[in-house]
Amino acid sequence: METVYYTGLDIHKKVISYCIKHSDGKIVRQGEIAAERKALLKWLSELPVPWLGAMEATMFTGWIYDYLKPHALELKVAHPEMLRAITAAKKKNDRADAEKLADLLRVNLLPECYMASEKIRELRRVLRYRNMIVRTSVKMKNKISGLLMEVGAQYNKKRLHGKKYFNELLEKVEDVPTSVNELLKLSRSGLEMFQDVQRKLVETLHDNTLIRERVRRLQTIDGIGEVTALTWVLEIGDPDRFSSVRQAISYCGLCSAQNESAGKEQRGPISKKRNKHLQTVLIEAAKLAPRWNQQLAKIHARELERGNRNKATLAVARKLVAYMLAVEKRKADFIQETTLEAA
Repeated sequence: METVYYTGLDIHKKVISYCIKHSDGKIVRQGEIAAERKALLKWLSELPVPWLGAMEATMFTGWIYDYLKPHALELKVAHPEMLRAITAAKKKNDRADAEKLADLLRVNLLPECYMASEKIRELRRVLRYRNMIVRTSVKMKNKISGLLMEVGAQYNKKRLHGKKYFNELLEKVEDVPTSVNELLKLSRSGLEMFQDVQRKLVETLHDNTLIRERVRRLQTIDGIGEVTALTWVLEIGDPDRFSSVRQAISYCGLCSAQNESAGKEQRGPISKKRNKHLQTVLIEAAKLAPRWNQQLAKIHARELERGNRNKATLAVARKLVAYMLAVEKRKADFIQETTLEAA
């Protein structure tokens, strides 16, 4: 029988601690290597094979995972929250953490988390950067309004960020210090740059053949726009990893944390253990979707009768998740219930 080596990797920005073990738990090798491609290549050349690897999910995990995966029999990424619950101990250091990862992998108790493909992660990085650009452009808009209010200038709020109106306003406004005028021009040029960048990023994502068909199908749901569809596709990755709508809703952070003991159950606010990017986009979409989707409008109205607007928005967001998951798993366009009745 061929010997398999179990390798635990504790990853940090500059160093990687590792521990290699036999199936019986005996340590073969321990140590540290620099978190660089050259150092990893040298380490791989000296590594006993075949080997299985495990590492914790961090912001540095992605490139190391992609680099090592072709050389491993199997490479797994551990869920950090669940890992802490399993490996809580008084003694904690990089060497001990690498050993614990190797042990959990060896006895098949590693709390594995989903790792999207390299191409999907690359597109997701672009989308998240686009979202950061949008937030920055909103700050620039607010700054322009704030500068005008500071000097008592009168302006049309609805037209302020139009290029033609803004240029006319700068010519007409009176008693404005030179410094404010310059700052307004600087803010406007920055705003135009951010808007142009975010538009190009969305076009790049939309035209990608890897996700284009999935995004198109999701947009057949009334109330789902391009950005919402893109966010769902890139943050979810493979929809088949969710066996039920409940799991998808939990991942999106649209349910509260559960605390049950001795037959008593308590529900708190919305759980913070979620994909925050999806949660933000879905809640914003749920506020607008009832305007275009009659079914969602009924759900929203029913919850509003109970007197809680936030719960009404959450109910709509959960329904959107159910719709999108169904479309993804069936790989077919969405058909409204009203259409079926008419047929």
